[in-house]
Amino acid sequence: MLAQSSHGLWATLAIVHTLLLSALLSGLHEDARPVAMHDLRLGGGERLRCVSYAPFHHPGQTPFIEGVVIERQQIEADLGALVKITDCVRLYSVDTGLDQVPALARALGLKVLLGAWVGRDADKNTRELDRALALANAYPDVVRALIVGNEVLLRRERTVEEMRALLAYARARSAVPVTYAEVWEFWLENDTLAEAVDFVTVHILPFWEDEPVDIEQALAHVADTHARVDAHFRGKPILIGETGWPSAGRQRKESRPSRVNQARYIREFVHQAHAQGWDYNLIEAIDQPWKRHLEGTVGGYWGMLAAGSLAPKFPLAGPVAERDSIAPPLSGAAMGVGLALIMFGCGRRESPRQTLRALAAMLAGASTGLVAVLHFEHALLAYRDAIEWISLGTVALAAVLTAMLFARWDGTPLPAADLGWRNAKGKNGGKNDGINDESTKYSHAVADLLAILRGFTLFAAAAAALLLVASDRYRDFPTLLYLTPAAIHGVIGWRRGTHFSRAEKACAIFIAFGVIGRWLPEPANPQAIAWLLTGLALALPVFPAILRAGSSPRPAS
Repeated sequence: MLAQSSHGLWATLAIVHTLLLSALLSGLHEDARPVAMHDLRLGGGERLRCVSYAPFHHPGQTPFIEGVVIERQQIEADLGALVKITDCVRLYSVDTGLDQVPALARALGLKVLLGAWVGRDADKNTRELDRALALANAYPDVVRALIVGNEVLLRRERTVEEMRALLAYARARSAVPVTYAEVWEFWLENDTLAEAVDFVTVHILPFWEDEPVDIEQALAHVADTHARVDAHFRGKPILIGETGWPSAGRQRKESRPSRVNQARYIREFVHQAHAQGWDYNLIEAIDQPWKRHLEGTVGGYWGMLAAGSLAPKFPLAGPVAERDSIAPPLSGAAMGVGLALIMFGCGRRESPRQTLRALAAMLAGASTGLVAVLHFEHALLAYRDAIEWISLGTVALAAVLTAMLFARWDGTPLPAADLGWRNAKGKNGGKNDGINDESTKYSHAVADLLAILRGFTLFAAAAAALLLVASDRYRDFPTLLYLTPAAIHGVIGWRRGTHFSRAEKACAIFIAFGVIGRWLPEPANPQAIAWLLTGLALALPVFPAILRAGSSPRPAS
C-alpha cells in the first residue's frame, strides 16, 4: 500500500506535468499564430537580384563525395524553378557538374556570378581557376563576374598575398569583372586587397556575427554595415555577396532561426535593397541538408525553397506562421494519454489514492506523447546519419520507456542504478531475499527498471552537456530528448529513500556545471534557458545524496 507521503508525490507530479503541457501547448499556439510582415510584391519584370545556388539537395548528395557529378537534368530543373523568382544565380565552384550552369542559364535568360573555389590545395586551385576563366570567357553575356575564392581568409587557407596573386592572374585573363568574396570584417582588416578586384564582395550575415543580432535589429545592422563598407572603400562598387536568415536550428543569443524570421528578413531586406539600389545576393536558393555536417542543423536551412521538392518555404506576401498545423503533436499527446491509461489499467489498484495517481500518469503520458512528436519533427530536420538516429533515438526511447514504467510505478523508492541493474539480472547479492509477496516483487522490479533508465539518462545528459560546452556553435540544444525524464525523475528523485550510484552522482555534477556553463554566455537565449532548467531538473535531486556522502564521517583506520 502507498505510504501517506505518496499523496503529495502524485500531486506534485501532476502539477509538474500540467505546467509542462501548458508551456508546450502555449508554444504550439504561438507557432500557429500568423505573423503580419512587409509584403514583397515582385512584378513588372522585377525579381530577386541574385541567389546562391548549389545542387546538392537530394538525399545522399554532397560535394564531399570524390568525383560526384550532378546530372544535367537536375540542374536544369533547379534553374527552371529559380528563374521564376530571380534574375541570377551565384556559384561557388565549377566542379561537380556546375560547369553546365552557364549554358543552361543562357537558355533560361539567367545571369551567373561564377565562382572559382580556392582552398588549401594550390594545384587544385589553379585547375579550378583555369576552368572558371574558360567558362567566363566562353559566356561573357551570361557571367556577370568571376568570384575568385570564398571566405578563404576567414578559413585561413590562403594569405592575402596569395589571394592577390590569384586575383591578378584572373584579371589578366578574364573577359568579365573579377572579385573576391569575404565577410565584411575581414575586408576592412585586409583593405589593400581591394586594389586587386573590380568590385568588393562582402558577406553580411546578422545571424553569424560574433555578437548575433536579433531579427528586430537585423536590417538596421545590414544598413549600417553596408554604409561602413561603402565609406571605407569609397569609389569601389559594393556587392553584398551573402545575406539571409536560417529557418531552423540552434538559436545564437538573440538570433533565432525560424520560418517566420526567415520570411521577415528576406522580405524586408529585398524591399530595402531595391529602395536603396544595393546590389545583393541572397543565401540561398535551396536548402542544403549536407551543410548540417559543417554547421549543425542551422546550416541546412538557409534556402528559400525546400530541398528535393523545390516548394517555397514561405510566401512573399501575406502573414506567415511558424507551423501550418498543430494536429500532429496534439495527436501524439492524445496517444500518450491513451497509452498511459492502458499501462495504468494493467497495474494493481490497492490504494485509495488511485485517482490522483491515474491523473499523474495521464498527464505524464500526454506530455510524453507531445514531446515525442515534437522531437521526431526535430529529428527529421537535425539528424544527419544512422549513428545519430540510433544513438539519439535510443535516448528518446529511454524517455518513452520511463513514462511507461512511471504509469506502473506505485511509489516504491528507487535504488541506485547499479543495484537496480544487479536486481534486474538476478544478481542482487541477497538484497531482496525474503520477499515472497508477488505484488511486492513486481513493485521492486518496476523501481529497478526506472533506476536503470535514470542512470542511463543521466549518463547521456552528462555527455550532451559536456559536448555543448566544448563545441557549442553548431550543436543544437537537446532539450526535447530529456524533458520527459526531467519531469519524472526531477520529482521522484527528491523522495526520501531514493538512492544514487557514484556514477550517477558524477554525471549529475557534470550536467549541472555543463548546463550552467552553456547558459552563462547567452543568459537571455530561450533555448539555453530551457536546456538549463531541464538539466538542473535532472541533476539537482542527486545533490543531497552527494552532500550527504561528502559530509559522512570517515571510517576509523
